[in-house]
Amino acid sequence: MRAGALALALVLLLGGCGYTVHGTLPAHIKTVAVPIFRNRTRQPAVESLVTRAVVEAFSTNGRLRVVNTSEADAILDGEVTNYGVTSIAFDRDANVSLYRVVVTVNLVLRDVKRNTILFRQAEVREQADFRVQAAVSQTISLEETALRSAATDIGRAIVALAVTRF
Repeated sequence: MRAGALALALVLLLGGCGYTVHGTLPAHIKTVAVPIFRNRTRQPAVESLVTRAVVEAFSTNGRLRVVNTSEADAILDGEVTNYGVTSIAFDRDANVSLYRVVVTVNLVLRDVKRNTILFRQAEVREQADFRVQAAVSQTISLEETALRSAATDIGRAIVALAVTRF
């Protein structure tokens, strides 16, 4: 009984504050298209990896169904504006031991039905670190893994921006 009253009070309190778990998207937005992001960097194919991660994040979240542009209620346009690899740690001989990959994107989510911009967000940035390995090929492979990790984080951040903005 006491737990039920507490739950009811919590629901009323949250409802009174305007809190919602549905996000701020207009009710008619049920689908989203994610065209391949533009690549404004010198890193080849980074836009494909980031776009794929964003599509995956929307699909996993389930709030918006990813469709092609002609069927979409909203379209998310993006551009990868920065890709950088920076040394962040060194061993006692001053050799790099740890790198950081940083990926930055700009976004615009457009409401196709009403021809309006739902949001514009510049410089969404994520990062991932990777250690230097003895073989250069292993280090390159770890950089690619770090890039995939940063792209996955960007995808999740973008879905949070699009679906649960307050």
